[in-house]
Amino acid sequence: MASSVQQLCTICHDEGISNSAVTWCTDCEFFFCGDCETPHSKSHLSKHHKTMSAEDYQKLPTFMQEISSQCRDHKKKFELYCSFHACPCCVQCVTDKHQKCQEMKPLSAILQQVKSSASVQLFEKDLMNVRENLDTAIKYMKTRISTINTKRTKAVEEIQYMRKSINDYLNKLEQDILNDLESKHSKLKLNMTSLVQQMEQRASQIDQMQSQFTKMTQYASELQMYIGLREIEKTTAQEAKYIEDLEIGGHFIEKNLKVKISTALQAILQDVKSFGDIDINTTASTLKIKAGRKDQAQHLVPNVPGIEQIKPSLLTKLTIRKNMNLNITACLILPDGKYIILDQKKYQLLLFSNDGIFIRKIVTFTDTSYDACFGRNNTVAVTLGPTNQTALVDIEKNTVIQTIKLSHECFGVASDGKTLVISGSDSKCTTVNLNDMSHTILRGMGGVFHISIFQGNIYGTNYLENKVCCYKITGEPLWTYQHQDIATPRGLTLDKNGFVYIACGNNSIVVVSPDGKTSKTILSEADGIKYPWAIDINRETGMMIVSSQISDDDKDTALIYKI
Repeated sequence: MASSVQQLCTICHDEGISNSAVTWCTDCEFFFCGDCETPHSKSHLSKHHKTMSAEDYQKLPTFMQEISSQCRDHKKKFELYCSFHACPCCVQCVTDKHQKCQEMKPLSAILQQVKSSASVQLFEKDLMNVRENLDTAIKYMKTRISTINTKRTKAVEEIQYMRKSINDYLNKLEQDILNDLESKHSKLKLNMTSLVQQMEQRASQIDQMQSQFTKMTQYASELQMYIGLREIEKTTAQEAKYIEDLEIGGHFIEKNLKVKISTALQAILQDVKSFGDIDINTTASTLKIKAGRKDQAQHLVPNVPGIEQIKPSLLTKLTIRKNMNLNITACLILPDGKYIILDQKKYQLLLFSNDGIFIRKIVTFTDTSYDACFGRNNTVAVTLGPTNQTALVDIEKNTVIQTIKLSHECFGVASDGKTLVISGSDSKCTTVNLNDMSHTILRGMGGVFHISIFQGNIYGTNYLENKVCCYKITGEPLWTYQHQDIATPRGLTLDKNGFVYIACGNNSIVVVSPDGKTSKTILSEADGIKYPWAIDINRETGMMIVSSQISDDDKDTALIYKI
């Protein structure tokens, strides 16, 4: 930033006079007023010195005003330049510090035409790039702040949703047991009330006989007394037997109401120590900044790993409940790291957390569901096989928002966020423009079932012919690959470098190179892979999910890897 302080003539100031400077000598490093500047410009020693107006000098940045042409250590003028240390030197500097330096050059040769050199433009461009990078980084970080605010809101909603679900479920359980309590209480009470009424009626008859007994003894004849006593004997015997029968019949057994709280419910108070965990997931940055000049040559050649370097590491697996007998035909990794499972056994779409914990059922279909893919804006596309339909599901609202009807069966499905590709029968595939929902039928992709999209190309597996194919988005074939390791290929996906990952029927995951010329088995039955069908990769994070049967069980789960 330029200085705003008024400069005084150095010569006059040394003599105690305050005259404003009009000139700055870059060689003498003195300010001169108009009177002092004249002899300076005519002197034999200084008439060739370079000068500038004091006004222009003040426009220089402060750090440049502080740059001196004299060595601060030796108070001598800089005359040489050390290329090794990249600094100007005086004669004394060479003796003291640069005796072993080989590349000493005249400073004047270095400074010649420095303002018109290409370095000026390069450094100006560097400043512009750094500023743009800072602006980009600031914008990126503000976006990240907005994103984590949104994530926090969604996390709160998820926590509250779980709390509400638990409350609703507990309320239902509570109402069920209260209804059961009321039912059994009413039944007990009704039985005892009815019995009391019967006994009270009989007691009333006995009371009446008791009240008449005295009159019988006073006024009845002997015959009447005899017959009356026989009648009383008969009545008391009946009532005694009635009471005895009640006792034998268990009517006097004490039946009390007692509540037994579920041990599983009681265990919550002891076993559940927290509502959950809040993790900070670290993923690769999506920030793109301009590389500095030193790095530009390196960025021209992308660092793509070879196929031999691909080695997945197992992180976790989905936690499948005991009552879930899944047949997984599609598994997806959402942009936020959650997982989607398509269960063909019950035609349902299920949502799991980043930790692999089941969250909720999203939707249940009435028709056979074959495959699924993430589209855009919280939408998942699900193919419904022989109905010639593909459903678009809003996974936040848990509802089917649109059904796409085609002229062929719908098997595999893939999307790049702009286009939906749906494989079908009779060597047909259809592309659907997600903006206007227009359809285009692709022919010649015979036998392709599962598909994927990457950088404008369509990839598919033909499990009958044990091959992997690559096509242009228009359906024109680019390459076909077959290998003995690729047996009954099913689901497939691609990573950010274009490597094709295939779930094979021989209990393995095979990777094919982007050019379709080489392959490598990266996971096998020894790694816990059993009858894999579905596979997906989050290209931003490098996370991979693979469906697999649980050992010695027909149920499916899904394994999570980092690649």
